[in-house]
Amino acid sequence: MSNQTLRDEAHAQEIDRRIQLEAELSDQLATETRRGAANDDLFRLLVESVTDYAIFMLDLRGVVTTWNAGAQRLKGYRADEIIGSHFSRFYQAAEVLAGKCAHELEVALATGRFEDEGWRVRKDGSTFWASVAIAAVRDDAGVPIGFAKVTRDLTDQKAEEERRLAAEERFRLLVESVQDYALLILDPEGRIATWNVGAERIKGYAASEIIGDHFSRFYPAEDVAAGKCEHELEVAAREGRFEDENWRVRKDGSQFWANVVISAIRDRAGALVGYSKVTRDLTERRRSEVERTARLAAEQASRAKDEFLAMLGHELRNPLAPILTALELMQLRAPDTFERERTVILRQVRHVGRLVDDLLDVSRITRGEVQLHVDDLDVAETINKAIEIASPLLEERTHELITTVARGLMVRGDAVRLAQVVANLLTNAAKYTERGGVITISTTRESERIAIRVGDNGVGIAPEVQPHVFDTFYQSRQAIDRAQGGLGLGLAIVRTLVELHGGEVKVASAGLGKGSEFTVWIPALPASHAPRPVIGTPPRGALPLRSEGILIVDDNADALGLLGDALEARGLIIHRAHDAPSALALAPKVMPRIALLDVGLPVMDGYELGRRLRELPGLEAIKLVAVTGYGQASDLARSEAAGFEAHLVKPISLAVVHRTIEQLLGGPIV
Repeated sequence: MSNQTLRDEAHAQEIDRRIQLEAELSDQLATETRRGAANDDLFRLLVESVTDYAIFMLDLRGVVTTWNAGAQRLKGYRADEIIGSHFSRFYQAAEVLAGKCAHELEVALATGRFEDEGWRVRKDGSTFWASVAIAAVRDDAGVPIGFAKVTRDLTDQKAEEERRLAAEERFRLLVESVQDYALLILDPEGRIATWNVGAERIKGYAASEIIGDHFSRFYPAEDVAAGKCEHELEVAAREGRFEDENWRVRKDGSQFWANVVISAIRDRAGALVGYSKVTRDLTERRRSEVERTARLAAEQASRAKDEFLAMLGHELRNPLAPILTALELMQLRAPDTFERERTVILRQVRHVGRLVDDLLDVSRITRGEVQLHVDDLDVAETINKAIEIASPLLEERTHELITTVARGLMVRGDAVRLAQVVANLLTNAAKYTERGGVITISTTRESERIAIRVGDNGVGIAPEVQPHVFDTFYQSRQAIDRAQGGLGLGLAIVRTLVELHGGEVKVASAGLGKGSEFTVWIPALPASHAPRPVIGTPPRGALPLRSEGILIVDDNADALGLLGDALEARGLIIHRAHDAPSALALAPKVMPRIALLDVGLPVMDGYELGRRLRELPGLEAIKLVAVTGYGQASDLARSEAAGFEAHLVKPISLAVVHRTIEQLLGGPIV
């Protein structure tokens, strides 16, 4: 018989003994009551001698008529406080409302006695677990005259019982959870003596298949040959315990990553009698950790790449800004001199600018930061804008462009981004077509989609290359001299932007030397869908002419000087400063209406400078414009948060600067 069974029987016997004792007391109380006054003294002594029990009488209504010292100790009431009160005062309110008190008296009258265990209430409002026996008291004629009630406080026993049950429940849960572990006993030589359900689940062997075998069956062959099993037992025997994580082998030959703990088992004399071995399958955890490590490394690399691209864009844009401004200034001052040379420089500056834009676009795309500003668009208008963007390269390479573009084909999309898609395809065609080649662009409606096709008679694409042309940085079409240039980003950007519009892009080519054709499909709007009217800017001269003071702050002397000269040529009053302290000293003297601030200033950055300028008396309403090489979404958000009205990304054309100033001043500049 198990220890648990013995404990349960002993507990049951104790309950029976307690119930019997309480019944005897209750019956004795009823008997003594019937004996009358002759035995009053004996009865009083009996009742008062029992201090572990509350013994008292109730009348037929349940009103307390007697009270002993045990009742006062258990319930807290003195006799003069409780006699004359209904015994329901000892019950919880919910039980009283449920009619429990009346029910107990009814049962006692009907059967002679009522027994119960439950929570009862003391005078101070605290509760205790009580064993209650109520016996009906009758006179010699058998007429009921009241009730004898015996109550005992079993709170400690109840708590012990609950602790025992809780411990048994915890033990049960522990045993059930062992199915996640292989628990086994080895003899001193390492042979398996016991086998549990968890071991069968993890390792795949039934107990009949494995008991008696050496535990080396679970180890890879190279570990067995290297003496790993013997080493583990030696360490466990010497130090009491061995722990390891490594690969183990299942019955079917597959491997799993295991945490293993081997402990030496010794008898009272200290002699080694075997080993306990606990094995847990951690394959999923290891896989998750490996994946997490790889993911963190990839995220870190991605952050480093994004930071590098942002810095690269800034560093490339900074020198481009004064070059572009210088070219535009030369055009204003001497439009007939060095025209060919200026055209070459301008074309190359714009080319570098497009490369920088592609780099930053890829960075935004990989971070999911590209947001579309959609509207109803006529595809023909989008293609016209794309041709304007690509036309310098088409003209430089003397290509013939043949267009077959129908008007009235409507899509829902971002005008800028769709123009970028088509411009990238045209630029790609121009690069990979020999000078004087033919490039075509056409549009058609195909069911519920609009198809835009850009073809060329250029170098073509080998069949094995075609599946990869939209991959980032892919450039297998490049010759060794890299005559076409580029970073391999244009087509990757095309695919992403097309997919963001819910569209599709594909390439077709008959092979090397046979040209290629790229087709973009975008979901079409109904044919009857008219384009939304475009609200244009007011015509020049609609507002009064004006000249205003402009403060320019830039630590790049070339950019500062040339931009200032170009704006002065338009009649604006320009004030220059090379750093923040100089700007703060100059501003109160000249009181500018607008400040063009380079963000990356030394000592104090442009954001802090803007805040300081607005703290100067009379400059609280100064218009702030950020001029910077940083153009990512987070940079624009920071400028907006800092109170800047505009964010201009270098290199900036004079036309953009002019337009920005006009918008801030509310009218055209002189």
